[in-house]
Amino acid sequence: MNKGRESKPHIGVFGRCNVGKSTLINKLVGQEISIVSSQAGTTTDTVKKSMEIKGIGAVVLIDTAGIDDKSELGIKRIEKSLEIFSQIDLALITFNNDFGEEEDKLIGECKKFNVPYVLIYTKSDLSPLRRDLKATIEKQYKKKIVEFAHDNAKTTVALTKKIVETIPPSSYQKKGILGGLIKKNDVVLLVTPIDSAAPEGRLILPQVQLIRDVLDNDAITIVVKETELEYVLKNVYTKPDLVIADSQVFDFVNKVVDDKILLTSFSIVLARLKGAFDEYVKGTPKLDSLKDGDRILMLESCSHQPTCEDIGRVKLPKLITNYTKKKLEFEIASGTTPFPRPITDYALVIQCGGCVATEKQLKSRLLTIIQAQVPISNYGIAIAYMTGIFKRATKMFAEKA
Repeated sequence: MNKGRESKPHIGVFGRCNVGKSTLINKLVGQEISIVSSQAGTTTDTVKKSMEIKGIGAVVLIDTAGIDDKSELGIKRIEKSLEIFSQIDLALITFNNDFGEEEDKLIGECKKFNVPYVLIYTKSDLSPLRRDLKATIEKQYKKKIVEFAHDNAKTTVALTKKIVETIPPSSYQKKGILGGLIKKNDVVLLVTPIDSAAPEGRLILPQVQLIRDVLDNDAITIVVKETELEYVLKNVYTKPDLVIADSQVFDFVNKVVDDKILLTSFSIVLARLKGAFDEYVKGTPKLDSLKDGDRILMLESCSHQPTCEDIGRVKLPKLITNYTKKKLEFEIASGTTPFPRPITDYALVIQCGGCVATEKQLKSRLLTIIQAQVPISNYGIAIAYMTGIFKRATKMFAEKA
């Protein structure tokens, strides 16, 4: 499962084998998405389903394997299920009257990754929740248990209400990418190169997101390739309020655009939106103190087929090598794959713009790096630094802080 492909809030459903996770999901969605069986271990791998929840909007429900499967294969499935905690915005922890070590472990994972959770007693239509157990759990975890009956629509409504109350609003309330930077009728000029790395017949996601965000701010957007930039500046609008360029053409655009005009990149504005922006700014100067043999980890939020002009795998490593004049080793980690080696083995980590990741997914990915005090940067910020326009490209964000 490529968990980084959806920018909707993610809700994980966890519990023991045959506790009723799949049935619960089917009831929430209103159709049979996950296979239901009385045989333990029916759900062997994580299963995703998008649905709409009133008050939140579109979400992704994730059905996971049973947390108590002790077989050799089951242990691997549990490991995959636990990885989900770094990607989700809310956990639904299901249980029956045998609440114990497994549920404690799930709650521990929630605390580890700062994930809010709902405790759900399933199959209450078959066997009532013991009153003593309910009192103990609610006292220990300071949470009200939701009692769910598979044949009672009212309990589905109650559970949905609890989900809306518990999930962080920041996971579904969309923050404007350019919020506070532009105003009504401002002119925003987007410089978007079209090369062999560009997708056939369409713009890449950050470009589309910026166009929509400009329109949402009642501003005016102009989209142009770098080869037509000078013509547009001279013949269409001589002074846009803001220019946003692809990082790959930073150097050229910096020379063409008047230094009185605000200039930044797609990658930088996305980093400000949902990345560790201050950490990026602080870590980027590490580029000046790299030594021969240092390792640099390039983090890509998506998984894609690399090309000869790939920014993270080809262009940026080449630019860094030319800038530092050092013999460096570059490694790649795509999507949510584990880091190739312990994070402290790297002198610097450089994260992509994260256009396909949620804020939660991106920050969870970077958490261990920040905790290990390994310097991190961002594609666009690193390029701005090496092309000498770091201060210009980040100036507007410092002023708005």
